[in-house]
Amino acid sequence: MFEIRIICDPVDSGRVSTALSEAFVTGAARQYSTRDGQRTRLYVTADHRPEPEQPPTPEEAYRLAPSINSEIGWTARAATDRPFYDGQHREFWLRKAALLDRIALSDGTDSVTSDAADLAARAAQRLMELDGTAVACDPRHYVRQQYARWAKNQ
Repeated sequence: MFEIRIICDPVDSGRVSTALSEAFVTGAARQYSTRDGQRTRLYVTADHRPEPEQPPTPEEAYRLAPSINSEIGWTARAATDRPFYDGQHREFWLRKAALLDRIALSDGTDSVTSDAADLAARAAQRLMELDGTAVACDPRHYVRQQYARWAKNQ
């Protein structure tokens, strides 16, 4: 058993409680006002943690991706056309991280210490920083998951 604590606006507490109830096998949500009275604290005791979402395989993630050569060209053009290094251009970092992941995968070595794998991991960590994602999974798996979602919606 574990407890989930969330602070939200009072108007959202019903929707948050419902979402938590649907996501977990839970007891009733307990609600309390914060000291300032502006927000609501929700406490939910869950019987189990949900199964983590399995990242897509590289083949699944990059099924809709353009060729590596095409992505190298797009990344180079995007980097020279505008200053993408200001941290606000998620598509650039997603595509760059996916490109580097694909290059590392095609490197032929499964070594985690190869240059290509190192660059792919660094770009993936940069994307996670932009997304505000805690490093709770392999950064390259995160890139595959995000790229597959992005490509599907293009």
